[in-house]
Amino acid sequence: MQLTGAQIVIECMKEQGVDTIFGYPGGAILNVYDELYKNSNSIKHVLVSHEQGASHAADGYARATGRVGVCFATSGPGATNLVTGLATANIDSIPVVAITCNVGTALLGKDSFQEVTISEVVKPVTKESHIVTDVNDLADTIRNAFKTAMSGRRGPVLIDIPKDVTANTAEYEYQEPYAIEISDSAPCDDDIKRCAELINKSEKPFIFVGGGVIAADASRQLREFADKIDAPVCDTLMAKGAFCGTDSRYTGMLGMHGTKASNFGVSKCDLLIAIGTRFSDRVYGNAKNFAPNAKILHIDIDSKEIGKNVRADESLIGDAQQILMKLNEYVNKSSHQEWCEEISEMQKKYPLSYDKSVLTGPGAIEEIYRQTNGDAIISTEVGQHQMWSAQFYKYKSPRQFLTSGGLGTMGYGLGAAIGAKSAFPDKTVINIAGDGGFRMNMNELATASRNNIPVVEVIINNSVLGMVRQWQTLFYGKRYSHTVLDDGVDYVKLAEALGCVGFKAETPEEFSEVLKTALSLDKPVVIDCRIGKDENVYPMVAPGESISKAFDETDLK
Repeated sequence: MQLTGAQIVIECMKEQGVDTIFGYPGGAILNVYDELYKNSNSIKHVLVSHEQGASHAADGYARATGRVGVCFATSGPGATNLVTGLATANIDSIPVVAITCNVGTALLGKDSFQEVTISEVVKPVTKESHIVTDVNDLADTIRNAFKTAMSGRRGPVLIDIPKDVTANTAEYEYQEPYAIEISDSAPCDDDIKRCAELINKSEKPFIFVGGGVIAADASRQLREFADKIDAPVCDTLMAKGAFCGTDSRYTGMLGMHGTKASNFGVSKCDLLIAIGTRFSDRVYGNAKNFAPNAKILHIDIDSKEIGKNVRADESLIGDAQQILMKLNEYVNKSSHQEWCEEISEMQKKYPLSYDKSVLTGPGAIEEIYRQTNGDAIISTEVGQHQMWSAQFYKYKSPRQFLTSGGLGTMGYGLGAAIGAKSAFPDKTVINIAGDGGFRMNMNELATASRNNIPVVEVIINNSVLGMVRQWQTLFYGKRYSHTVLDDGVDYVKLAEALGCVGFKAETPEEFSEVLKTALSLDKPVVIDCRIGKDENVYPMVAPGESISKAFDETDLK
């Protein structure tokens, strides 16, 4: 049947099973929004306050569900406002499809009103980007975009459509979504057996888990693997919940703000099995001194990551679930009691701690964990609160923790929380923010109230840019250049002005009470949680130092 380009866009969304779109309309995309209006019974649209909020919401939806998140924006500034969100999704390998519309084809290249060649702008921060100038190519381009976003190493795709293409007509026929290509390659049995033998010979193995395990839905296979080889497990920021945070094998995060047990343990192990991680600089510290006593087996879906940042003595390229299933066939059932006891002693000797007599970031997060029974979806902005959220909330399942790992995008969390709550209206969704990160996109509170999306926003408010100030304290002679935010902003009044409920807490008892109330309300809530400005995140590894030199307040004293 003959359909307009705008109709084809919406029909392709339905083909792909899209139930929610986050976006903001404008002149160039009006034809598409008109069709969206006519299909409001089958596709929900969440009107955001800013296009960056749309991209973060699509990202949060994707992280929480494991499906493609979708966002719409108009031409020019509408499209460029998506760039930060697409870059955030790209570096963290999150499947997002962004649809933008541009000026008509006759106006392209003429500096027309709100014209930007967005397909070129986003090339460095997407898996693919396209401009569709022929309506006959539109349906297949959209279908391929969803396939590309989910295939192999996942990531965002942008499609730009000139306005006249959305009005032109073409023949359309319904198609089933393309099969997803899990991996371009899979290791042969000989490679698996060789690596299994390496594992079998190890006396001090340590498993290091990245976000690729969550993307591959490989948590069950990981659990079986850890039990079979009898090894401790640490993780990255992106892997929270891939291995249960309450498990006795779990030692916490690795790297700059990782636990001492993880950092010291990896520095002592004889085999590091890294699964689905790209080895960020925040993980390895000093690459030359990283895991100095260990051989490194790197398992990843992207061959470009092998040896890019950290040496790999052996590697297996492919889907983490498939590889772990194969390894579980070939590795021996082992016992490393002495090694595991050594790691357990480290955990007892170097526990995470904080002052419980006053309201602190860690204390607030532990209270959130207690009141939600560890079952909430937690999103964050970026900074100290993000690290505390990774350290003190025990994530039991994958897709519970939504955070900007690679790009470190302040302003990410509230949009992501809205995306997750849109996907799972019956789940508790909490965004934990610093006051600096909250200010970046606090206008999305209006999105939550307008669309009746009852997320809880907890602002860990120390009236400073906490993480930057921590570095200024430790490495810049306490010269606090432009990191003080103590300017009298009333977050309770702000919340109320944007249609939300606001609370303020200054003691542990107050926070416990207002959190209990917030969780009982079916409304978006903001809690202004006041903590001291000199509270820092520990342990810490100084930039460029070996992770074996992790320190905390006790070491500084």
